[in-house]
Amino acid sequence: AVVAHVVASGAGFVEDLNESFKENRKDDIWLVDFYAPWCGHCKKLEPVWNEVGIEMKNMGSPVKVGKMDATSFSSIASEFGVRGYPTIKLLKGDLAYNYRGPRTKDDIIEFANRVAGPLIRPLPSQHMFEHVQKRHRVLFVYVGGESPLKEKYIEVASELIVYTYFFSASEDVLPEYVTLPELPAVAVFKDGTYFVYDEYEDGDLSSWINKERFQGYLNVDGFTLYELGDTGE
Repeated sequence: AVVAHVVASGAGFVEDLNESFKENRKDDIWLVDFYAPWCGHCKKLEPVWNEVGIEMKNMGSPVKVGKMDATSFSSIASEFGVRGYPTIKLLKGDLAYNYRGPRTKDDIIEFANRVAGPLIRPLPSQHMFEHVQKRHRVLFVYVGGESPLKEKYIEVASELIVYTYFFSASEDVLPEYVTLPELPAVAVFKDGTYFVYDEYEDGDLSSWINKERFQGYLNVDGFTLYELGDTGE
């Protein structure tokens, strides 16, 4: 009974959104569940969504958590590209990012924190690099100054931030075993080693990152299988 009360009270941390949301939503970063009242999957998500609202609030996150009945406000839902229920989106400025991962509290919060934060996160020291490398099984790093490659890297990050983190660092921050053929460079660290992007051999940077964001050997569930299929490999 206590657990049920806590979950039910979590609804107070999730805002019910209406037509005014369209005008005001750019004032904040929003994590929104577009649902239909009759949808079984939506009902299953509801207690998880309430937990997300509680934890985001307790973390002091700048992300506001809301939900919208997409059947009552179908024109707004359609404008955001909602085609099924539930649809989870993070809305940041003019951008809307789709969430397609497991519908668990931890996975949804991880997604929200990643997408709401800086597009490219700087790594100012070797200590920070080592710390981040321990936390992430796959790590993308841009090394170098301003360049067309950096512009492309930022462009790709704006698209693929829904799946993985993007970092930047100076060459002296990297481990001693790393050898870069030239600067600027983009490298991925995974599976106990690293690979450097080569435009002539690897082609488009976006395609390369989309393929390399997976470990070489990983557990596959329905979500990762779907994502693997998206890469065309």
